[in-house]
Amino acid sequence: MMIDRTGFGAANAGDKDEAARDRAAGFGVYVHWPFCAAKCPYCDFNSHVRHNGVDQQRYTAAFERELQTMRERVGAREVTSIFLGGGTPSLMQPATVAAILDRIGKLWTVRERAEVTLEANPSSVEAERFRGYRAAGVNRVSLGVQALNDADLKFLGRLHTTGEALHAIGLAREIFPRLSFDLIYARPGQTVDGWASELEQAIGYAADHLSLYQLTIEEGTPFFALHQAGKLAVPNADLAAELYQLTQDVTERNGLPAYEISNHARPGAESRHNLVYWRYGSYVGVGPGAHGRFIEDGSRTVTIAEKIPELWLAQVEQTGHGITDGETLTGSQSADEFLLMGLRLKEGIDLKRYDQLADEPIDAERIRILSEEGLVEPSGENRLRATPSGMLVLDAVVADLAR
Repeated sequence: MMIDRTGFGAANAGDKDEAARDRAAGFGVYVHWPFCAAKCPYCDFNSHVRHNGVDQQRYTAAFERELQTMRERVGAREVTSIFLGGGTPSLMQPATVAAILDRIGKLWTVRERAEVTLEANPSSVEAERFRGYRAAGVNRVSLGVQALNDADLKFLGRLHTTGEALHAIGLAREIFPRLSFDLIYARPGQTVDGWASELEQAIGYAADHLSLYQLTIEEGTPFFALHQAGKLAVPNADLAAELYQLTQDVTERNGLPAYEISNHARPGAESRHNLVYWRYGSYVGVGPGAHGRFIEDGSRTVTIAEKIPELWLAQVEQTGHGITDGETLTGSQSADEFLLMGLRLKEGIDLKRYDQLADEPIDAERIRILSEEGLVEPSGENRLRATPSGMLVLDAVVADLAR
């Protein structure tokens, strides 16, 4: 199929500027709690085990101080979402969560009914703690369930059982207005029929949102070492693709269609915080290893904090922040990031915005070739999205379109 670039529209001087587009995408605050009870063998996130405990009062004060520094940098904004991630934020005391949320509310205007998400592991869940989070202002919980059978939970290094996971799901549905939970598929030995049964079971428990991730072998993890040694086999590419397609079909049929490559929701229940990322809005990140991306002095700034909790803590206490790295992005770098994030979404990207960020349009010939290959397609006026086939090879699609 031949596609004329003008079929998508072209940028013009009347378009809203990037600052306005950035604000329309929302403004988020990400808080990283880096501590876990145990490190899972597949995990390459910035998480740490501290058997001697954590001084939560001291860390709370540091979070509050770094939030103040970020407020000074980004200025007045309306917060549309807050995400407490980790690590295992459900190891935080409710008083810690309350203090952090209170400080955010004093530093910025928080939109009425803003989404406030807390990640939780079923093994660290109890009703009183959940009610404490709800009283602090959390209105959405994301549970790291990962599997619904005990053998695979043990393989994945999880500390909870299936029974504990179902108990946590029940508590969350009772206490919080919104619930999501994660599952990992394409596990060693997993069959199409087995995943279909597990996924149907999960949908029966889900309130409104599921995050469904293929198991990936990340360098530096115990699973990577086992895989390199030939002691851990994962499904081949054909089976992984079949499992992915099954995931799309089952969730669509049950009213939780994919709105992003790995995320499924009932209409209106999409993760607003993650949409800030994927729609290339601004967000600040506080805590060990946290990243931020926001408009500063007319350009998009990246901040990266110290990963080691104790080093981050000492730096914040000394300087007011734990940022150790970052950069100011060029227009082409911003455009490539926008492409990388936005094509993950079923809604795709606004080509006018790409044109404005890059100061030139995506090559029409590249769009034409990818369209003829069935990997991208128009998505409304002046929009481009990856097709279901394109989602399977999204990295290659993005690399082909990026400059």
